[in-house]
Amino acid sequence: MNTLKNKVFRGFFVLFLLFPGILNGQSSFSRGEELFMQNRPQEALRFLEAAISEDPAHVQAFLYLGIAYLQVNRIDDAISAYTQILPRSGREAERIAFNLGNAHFMKGEHDLARQYYSQAIELNPSFASAHLNRANSQVRMGDLNDAIRDYERYLLLNPGSAQREPILRLINFIREDFAVAERQRVIAEEAARAAEENARVEAERQMIAAEAAAREAEEAARLAAERRRRLLEEVSESLQAAAVDSRGLSVGTDDLHDFDGIFELD
Repeated sequence: MNTLKNKVFRGFFVLFLLFPGILNGQSSFSRGEELFMQNRPQEALRFLEAAISEDPAHVQAFLYLGIAYLQVNRIDDAISAYTQILPRSGREAERIAFNLGNAHFMKGEHDLARQYYSQAIELNPSFASAHLNRANSQVRMGDLNDAIRDYERYLLLNPGSAQREPILRLINFIREDFAVAERQRVIAEEAARAAEENARVEAERQMIAAEAAAREAEEAARLAAERRRRLLEEVSESLQAAAVDSRGLSVGTDDLHDFDGIFELD
């Protein structure tokens, strides 16, 4: 009997050590919530994990548990918890999606972060923090125009934000950067057009020069051919004339007289 009492006592003692709120009627969730609110995430985790084991549909326990995981840098555990409860989170879906965005942002997965921030915004278009964090994701991704729109939407939804001045400076910086980039783009396009025009003009000049050289070569070839033709004609005519003259100088034998003797002068 004493042995049984000792076992029961030890069991209650272990429960007290693990879940001290149980003996005074406090549930796992309420104790986990209490520790969570006291900014004691590491201690809160075991109570919140126990709470979702007791009730797998306890959305608030999942919400706190995921945040506690993020606070102790267990990012993958937070993502797993939020992904598990998101389809069943009901009215808390926008907050679960928002925190999923935060978890992926912490991992540097900015595209996934943007997707979950967008989901939170679809569920609640007035969710100012989701607009702000989506803008931050878009800055990391280089989608600066979209980032400006989200920053401006955030300031419209939360005009008294303590981050108003830094956000306005960032917006101005992005716009100035856009302006510089646009000027550089215009200059580059003008330089490209000028180079293209110069190349076109040079190509046209070279084509004209080539055509002129071709015409000159053709004319020179024609003149040379003409000179050769005339020379051949002249030589041919000269030879023909010489042949005719030689025939006119022939003398018949009847006109020839033999002469023997010596010429003497008077």
